[in-house]
Amino acid sequence: MLENIFENNRQWAKKILKKDPQFFEKLQEQQNPNYFWIGCSDSRVPASEIMNLLPGEVFVQRNVANQVVHSDMNCLTALQFAVDVLKVRHVIVCGHYSCGGVKAAYGKERHGLVDNWLLHVRDVITKHSKALDQIDNESEKLDRICELNVIEQVENICSTTTMEDAWARGQDIKVHGLIYSLKDGHLRNLNMSITGSDEVETQYQYAKQRIFS
Repeated sequence: MLENIFENNRQWAKKILKKDPQFFEKLQEQQNPNYFWIGCSDSRVPASEIMNLLPGEVFVQRNVANQVVHSDMNCLTALQFAVDVLKVRHVIVCGHYSCGGVKAAYGKERHGLVDNWLLHVRDVITKHSKALDQIDNESEKLDRICELNVIEQVENICSTTTMEDAWARGQDIKVHGLIYSLKDGHLRNLNMSITGSDEVETQYQYAKQRIFS
């Protein structure tokens, strides 16, 4: 198994060098991404490939069901580094349809320790239960939960001290909510793009309205 990985790596490096002989030399010099991506750990959702970007162009943090939890020092540290040190221009929360974490949370499945992490997704489901109960089709309901989960995480990011401080000092940075479809490989805008603390509530209500329209 590892030999296959090493061989694939050699072929990948060879292909990169064929296109740009100085690629790795330039890559060593500086990390200068415009994007910070918070996505799901699902192996079918690789950030740089989805956006057709090269290594060094996107800073990435991933976890099960693309959560932004205010007690998660891993995510908060990555966010702070991306915003304050790397000076990214865009923070993206990207969920995806057919998310196993969302399905597990919705079905109250038991998988072990991860069930505690997925309580955050269950909180999203409970928060929007009245609107979700109006949807009879289970597949459609799961899609709406995946979308709601993204906009809730965007709201969570916007209330962090990192983002509040960045906007307070006039830093030009935007937070976006996107969702990816495994069916066609396309990203979709969830109409949750924030450029300052004063926009959060208005955009949150607008995005939520669009989801159920």
